[in-house]
Amino acid sequence: MSNTIYPSLRGKRVVVTGGGSSIGASIVEAFARQGAHVSFLDIAEHESREFERRMSTLGAPPHYFHCDLKDLDAVSATFERIRKEAGPTDILVNNAANDDRHKLEDVTPEYWDDRIAVNLRHYLFCAQAVVGDMKAGKGGAIINLGSVSWHLALPELVIYQTAKAGIEGMTRALARDLGPHGIRVTCVVPGGVRTPRQMKLWHTPDEEARMLQQQCIKERVEPSDIAAMVLFLASDDARMCTGHEYFVDAGWR
Repeated sequence: MSNTIYPSLRGKRVVVTGGGSSIGASIVEAFARQGAHVSFLDIAEHESREFERRMSTLGAPPHYFHCDLKDLDAVSATFERIRKEAGPTDILVNNAANDDRHKLEDVTPEYWDDRIAVNLRHYLFCAQAVVGDMKAGKGGAIINLGSVSWHLALPELVIYQTAKAGIEGMTRALARDLGPHGIRVTCVVPGGVRTPRQMKLWHTPDEEARMLQQQCIKERVEPSDIAAMVLFLASDDARMCTGHEYFVDAGWR
């Protein structure tokens, strides 16, 4: 697979949430290989430190910041630390999420609040934390990660799918409010991405066959496919892309 080089991304200051593994790590690495200065947030300390170590030989190695995104005071403090150490943010990728399965009958108010905090709330407050930088810089890009799951109505994911649907609404609202400042807000909607977590949840011969049968393209989506779309939307090549969702799902219907 060829990799597009975006000159407009070189030297940009990028923040990626949930960047220590899986799709997030692929996004972090892709930006770093473009010569961007990447800071990534994650709660998983060991995994993130190991990823940071592996990326340390790159010309612009990414830097890890430990942060529990459910703790909004920690979110604010972490973005302030990034601002002091790396400078103002040009590009934010809201990626962090957790798709724990759950049955409607088992949902409590506490579990609802926790899952919404994990999958939706921090997207708004991370955007809030960088919008001052972007306004001062007369432009920027915020890229939110959605999910094909709610478009397909997959089972036992009611809170996760509610959050992911909310992200698409948030994307459109933020795009309208921030567009006059030259800030673009978009949403990437991954399909069934081949990640370690998803392979544990779904990797059986029957499930693999079912998923591929429903996709127009009969190959699994990889994390690098998601990263490729994120890079495009962050670049100047996408200067007129805002307020919409961009599916990377191999045509899963």
